[in-house]
Amino acid sequence: WVLSYGTAKTVAAGGTGLGFKYSEFLVLQLIAVLFFAAGVPITGWLADRYGRRLTLLVATGAIMVFGLTFSVTLDPDKMTDARMLAFLIVGMLLMGFTFGPMSAVLPELFPTNVRYTGSGIAYNTASILGAAVAPFIATWLATTHGVGWVGIYLLVAGSLTFVALLVMRETKDTSLDAPGLDPRGAEL
Repeated sequence: WVLSYGTAKTVAAGGTGLGFKYSEFLVLQLIAVLFFAAGVPITGWLADRYGRRLTLLVATGAIMVFGLTFSVTLDPDKMTDARMLAFLIVGMLLMGFTFGPMSAVLPELFPTNVRYTGSGIAYNTASILGAAVAPFIATWLATTHGVGWVGIYLLVAGSLTFVALLVMRETKDTSLDAPGLDPRGAEL
């Protein structure tokens, strides 16, 4: 979504975006994606050390706070290349923070005999029902209510994720060897 918003004409020019040139915005995104890549192993390590659930709760809380900054950070009247790059870096870093623990937590939620199927269905269903429609919703919100509402949408989605994480069991010490058993050997 942010690419289309960033490259759309400004309000002064009859649009609803920030007015960046497409090639300039792509360079900013390419720089920011390096922070996404850096965030994955950092939170993977943190999840191994402190637990998947706690790491994801902290990352999700940070994403919720990030959502509250959209109307200020993406203000077209105050937009600069540096401001946009900072916004993209924070967003990509936070996204990387969720991907690090996710590669461990999803398989650990399922017994060994259905691990691949369970994690694959869970990940892809969430991608289709959540991530695939998000750019359409964000575009509609930005054009009809303003970019701050895109941040509110992120806050709401983050809140749902936060609640799901609160009720999720910690999987850090889950045995991957025995199907359907927790680390103490009890049936799941």
